[in-house]
Amino acid sequence: MKTPITKIFLLFVLLFALMGQAFTQVLEDYSLKWEEGERETWFSSNDRLLLELDLQTFPLAYLSFDFPDHSVVFVGDKLWFFTDQDTAFKMKVEDFKKEFSGDQPHLTVFKNGISLGDATAKKVLSPASTPERVGNDGVSIVARDFDRQDMRDFFVVALLICLLFIALYKLAYPFIFEMMIKPVSLLNAEDFSESGSLQKFFSADILFYLFIVNLLLSLEMVTGLVVFRQEWLEARIELAFTSMMLIWAVGAFLLLILTVLKFTAIRVLSYLFDLGKLEFAHFFYLLRLVVITTMGLIFISAFYLLNGFSLLKTALELSFAGFFWIYILGIVGLFVIMVNRLGFKKYHLFTYLCIAELVPFLILAKLVLDLGY
Repeated sequence: MKTPITKIFLLFVLLFALMGQAFTQVLEDYSLKWEEGERETWFSSNDRLLLELDLQTFPLAYLSFDFPDHSVVFVGDKLWFFTDQDTAFKMKVEDFKKEFSGDQPHLTVFKNGISLGDATAKKVLSPASTPERVGNDGVSIVARDFDRQDMRDFFVVALLICLLFIALYKLAYPFIFEMMIKPVSLLNAEDFSESGSLQKFFSADILFYLFIVNLLLSLEMVTGLVVFRQEWLEARIELAFTSMMLIWAVGAFLLLILTVLKFTAIRVLSYLFDLGKLEFAHFFYLLRLVVITTMGLIFISAFYLLNGFSLLKTALELSFAGFFWIYILGIVGLFVIMVNRLGFKKYHLFTYLCIAELVPFLILAKLVLDLGY
């Protein structure tokens, strides 16, 4: 008992250490101090953000700004600059005070349709470690772009950790491992026999397997989140190798909790619909489909991440769309198997699958789609 507890303790220590490393450079964050300008009518879109900077604290620090494309930035009544693309830069607090008088200047960002979170301002300990270019006004400016090496490092390290867990699982539970990754089992549906071998969901072998599956899912989700919502992430955290590792680890634990809750919901619905011990066959059939599909997604992501980074976004868009339709086909296949193997009425099974799978999956897909845009 001491060994697993020690490992879990060390894992949490590592997570807190990573969190500390990812956020130690931020001295003061103005994210919650931005205000929207007054609107002319209730139905008009916002066109400006207002912020009062405090230049008295941390006089030797740096100001870190992040502005969206096609925005006009004023400091007080003085025009500062116009951005033709998403722009991020840092400058010393003392240099800012020399250029603009006052210890609490007002920053105004104009752009039609701008909202809270589109622009950021922070006071940080040191300048950026990435190469910068200096504009005509002496301000160091960098256009926001992927740190490809950090992202590649994160993906490779996370994938190696997943492969290590998979190897350990194969050594410890070879029978379950072989059974849960066979594509042919999606066709023969061997789990739907009366003597199904998976009857203890909360056993150590099943929970360990679910954790590995959620590590793979979290890896693919974090990759997609960084590719599609880089600006959204950078407005909230310092996007780097350590922060991506932290998001991946926390995401895996959250997905594990959601997986347990999903199985519990399926068990309750199976009882309410009087379907017997159907929840095991139902859950593990679709889980096997998710595992096989996720491994394909990771292979595609690894290929384009290491060989064609410019095509990664398009590849992920097509891959996620493929995952959506494969899961829908999996639900249809599950319905056909249940009708042929179990002899329940079709409308009974259709209602059960809609409540247990189809409606929750469509809602989740809609939320992911909204986050992507």
